[in-house]
Amino acid sequence: MSLGPLADDDGTASALLAAFRSAGWVAALEACDVNHVLDLRGRDYAAYLADRPGRLRTTIKRKSKKVTCEIFSDFHQHAWQAYEQVYAASWKPEEGLPAMLREFASQEGEAGRLRLGLAYHEGELVAAQFWTVENGTAYIHKLAHTDAGQPLSAGTVLSAALFRHVIDNDGVLLVDFGTGDDAYKRDWMEQVRTRYRLLAYDPRQPRAWPRLARKLLRNPRAYLASRQARG
Repeated sequence: MSLGPLADDDGTASALLAAFRSAGWVAALEACDVNHVLDLRGRDYAAYLADRPGRLRTTIKRKSKKVTCEIFSDFHQHAWQAYEQVYAASWKPEEGLPAMLREFASQEGEAGRLRLGLAYHEGELVAAQFWTVENGTAYIHKLAHTDAGQPLSAGTVLSAALFRHVIDNDGVLLVDFGTGDDAYKRDWMEQVRTRYRLLAYDPRQPRAWPRLARKLLRNPRAYLASRQARG
């Protein structure tokens, strides 16, 4: 059994680990990713922006003169098509399940949780971002910009517009940038949370033995900890 990425900020990963071990499985947690988040601690957008790196603030100020932004809280077919257009023209890999993502965006729009941002330069679409807001948290799902948007820092300007919107208009308490340790996330976020993978093997199943043996050779502590957990 392999489960991940798992959070342990609320004890989820540790609770699952204990449950598998108590059931007789040999199990261990390993760090597999990170989650960048922003705890606003009561700050409005101006105060948050003042805490950002100087180069980021300078870029936003300079490039905002060349890029205009539009934010949708409802689902509109033309806006979603614009998002898909930018994503297809960006460096991002092909979307695996575009129909599912569109349906998710549509449902979030109906519920009032969608925040879809589009950025333009002289009328040309150059960046798009897909966020949602729920229970005081803004989730950043997808970011993309075209080649023409790169020298304009269109993605940065659009991010700033969305941060302003969710902080000052939606009053969120937390912004979650998902998983991945991309360097640019550190400019926007302030906390990093580890995400874990739970690997569990049932020693009563012969087909688990080869993989379990390899794991035990690499990390015998997992086996010892499992045995200790079982008493």
